[in-house]
Order: sequence, then C-alpha cells, then structure tokens
Amino acid sequence: MKSRVLSQPVRDALETLVIAVDGTAGSGKSSASRGVAEALGLRYLDSGAMYRALTWQLLMNGVDVTDADAVAANADSPEIEPGTDPRKPTIRLGGVDVSRQIRSDGVTAAVSAVSAVPRVRELLVAQQRTVIGPGGIVVEGRDIGTVVAPDAAVKVYLSADPAERAQRRSAEALDSSPDVRAVQADLLRRDSYDSSRPVSPLSAASDAVLIDSTYLSLTSVIDQVVDLVLDRVGGRQ
Repeated sequence: MKSRVLSQPVRDALETLVIAVDGTAGSGKSSASRGVAEALGLRYLDSGAMYRALTWQLLMNGVDVTDADAVAANADSPEIEPGTDPRKPTIRLGGVDVSRQIRSDGVTAAVSAVSAVPRVRELLVAQQRTVIGPGGIVVEGRDIGTVVAPDAAVKVYLSADPAERAQRRSAEALDSSPDVRAVQADLLRRDSYDSSRPVSPLSAASDAVLIDSTYLSLTSVIDQVVDLVLDRVGGRQ
C-alpha cells in the first residue's frame, strides 16, 4: 500500500466525506473498505454485519426467517450496535459482541431473505444513516451508493469473477471446509436474489467507479480507492 502524508486541509475535507463501497459477495468489499478507512484515518461501517446480526437474533429466537410477516414483526426488537474502528470492527447485539456468530453458515443462508423484508431495510437503513452522520466514514454493503447514501462523494462498485469470489469466501469459512463449487453456486444465488428484490436491490450506482478485483491484490484495490478519494478532495500527490 502506498505511503501517503495527508495535509491538514485534506484531513479536514475527509472529515465530512462519505465513501460508499458496494459490490458482489466475495469481491473484497470488507477488506478493501477497512484498508481504505485505516489509510485515510476514517471510520468504517459494515452494513451487511447489521443484517447478519438481526438474522442471527431471529434464528436464535426461533423466528421463521422465510416468513416475511414474522420477520417484520420481530425486526425492531434487538439493539444493534456496529463498531466503526476499521482495525477491529465489531457488531454488538443487546450489548453482546456477536461478530463471530454472524458469520456462521446458517446466518449466511438466511440473511438474503431477512434483508429483503421492507421493514428490516427501513429500520436498518435509518440506523446506518445515523452512524454515517456528518461523514468521515467508509461504508460498505449492497445498496450504499444507491439507497443508504446516494449523495456520497465517492462511490465504488467492486466485482470479481465468480470462481475467484468462491475461492476467497471458502477461505473465510468458519464452520467447515466447504466445496468451492457449492460456495460459488450459493454466491450466484445470493447475488441473483439480492439483485432482483423489490426493495433496495443490489446494483451499481450510475456514478460509481467500477473495479474488477479478480486479478488485483487487496493492496492494489485499496490504493485505487484511496487515489479516487484523494482526487476528489484535491489531495493526490
């Protein structure tokens, strides 16, 4: 990653900047967003972790996550608190850190159905906007540049070849050593589901910069996004 010295005027400009990073699952959104936030001294928000936390809570409470009415009726019960430190992001539910639990296979299988419920998106989008506040943050998800923060100064849409995404996601698995082909099929299923849902579908904002990370290192992706940001605030050297 490039070493950069940021002037005070650039730091001041960054304090009110919102950087939206959207994209497909396994394309490197989380790692790249954390890296950009750390490089620029900004806060970080993983919007997907909020949907996962709610999904985990619903599953623990025995709610049928395929029943949209049941999900909506229980959507506002837990208090979700996302941490914004890019070096150690956390997600707390009712005061308890559930960062590991929300990455389980069960949550992964259920989160698309839960996040498609309009009441869920209404509640969590409002919370995400509260966290974003005046700016100074990198936010990653599926609908940040299109719905959550459509006025974001910098918008990026990350993608990668499905086979490469499946390899990456398999390496991150906590519960097992999954078959890469099965993981790829699941990623494509989730992308199709999220792209076609009627509320806040996965899509690239019309003014987003598209980055294909298939053959790029994480460092290269971070550097590209940081350069975009510094170009916007006049701080590129």
